Amino acid sequence: MVQPDYSDIRAAVAALCADYPGSYWRDLDARMAYPTEFVAALTHSGFLAALIPEAYGGSGLPLSAACAILEEVQRAGCNGSACHAQMYTMGTLLRHGSEAQKERYLPPIARGELRLQAFGVTEPASGTDTLSLRTFARREGDTYRVSGQKVWTSRAEHSDLMILLARTTPREEVARKAEGLSVFLVDMAHARANGMEIRPIRTMMNHATTEIWFDDVPVPAANLIGEEGKGFRYILSGMNAERILIAAECIGDAKWFIERASRYAGERQVFGRPIGANQGVQFPIAKAYAAMRAAELMVHHAAEVYEAGGNAGAEANMAKMLAADASWEAGNVCVQTHGGFGFAAEYDVERKLRETRLYQVAPISTNLVLAYLAEHALGLPRSY
Repeated sequence: MVQPDYSDIRAAVAALCADYPGSYWRDLDARMAYPTEFVAALTHSGFLAALIPEAYGGSGLPLSAACAILEEVQRAGCNGSACHAQMYTMGTLLRHGSEAQKERYLPPIARGELRLQAFGVTEPASGTDTLSLRTFARREGDTYRVSGQKVWTSRAEHSDLMILLARTTPREEVARKAEGLSVFLVDMAHARANGMEIRPIRTMMNHATTEIWFDDVPVPAANLIGEEGKGFRYILSGMNAERILIAAECIGDAKWFIERASRYAGERQVFGRPIGANQGVQFPIAKAYAAMRAAELMVHHAAEVYEAGGNAGAEANMAKMLAADASWEAGNVCVQTHGGFGFAAEYDVERKLRETRLYQVAPISTNLVLAYLAEHALGLPRSY
């Protein structure tokens, strides 16, 4: 199946991003500030509601369209990490939320009145071992009481709602370790007023990430998504979408690096000719381009499998790994092509390099991707 190129969407995203040049992002990066204006512009343009069905005020577009949006954001030199969670968390609510929950939350999210951009899964002690998380939600009548800690919960300070994964049955009381986990939609303002504490974590890139403590925080039982104890399965489908969307962002980053490197190599004169005439300069750029195009095909394939309703686990993981590797290599080539200027903030190369480096670690590290493929695609013994 050939995917549409979404040329109209790509052009519209590029036009919007043109209003947020490198100087805008450099200023935010220096202050470690959230891009409020950029996120508002994406919201009001309807791009962040791309996956919300038309019946709830969204565009009702497929995942591949969302990939095109985020790819173009990154290709323009902007940073979609400030709001991309609204796309990949949307699937959890769309696929598993009740009709009452969707009617209550999706229209105001589509209108930009509510932000759903926080995803509370990872914990300090468990990391990628999601099934060992300790945050616990105890049922008391019509309320759950949540206690525990989350880490690397990005955009928590800038989101009205959070998708939270917590244990509702002790691990020792379930027959299978994937059971006993539940998903909740948390009202952040209400939670902060009732025992939730958010602390920012300063990182090497401007990512607005945090750690969160829950101290007997009340969450209405009506905010339970789907069935109690079935939450891990709900989260998995969202994780596949997350990896595919982030892979698309990495493709956008790689294209930005390759375009910048090619332009500079064609313009920079040394010894009386452009440095791009030297094979030692042009070959690394060409190799990065080939790697990017190969990864791009895997991203498209993963989106096709996901949209067809298939199990996209292997494809989503491969797309994320290959695209992250391609963007990182393209970034290295871009720095090398620019020489000393690659480290100068005004060229934006060093900022983009820091931002794209994250995706070899998050949302899942390269080693965990390889372990997944070894077990599920190759049939090798489980390594962990």
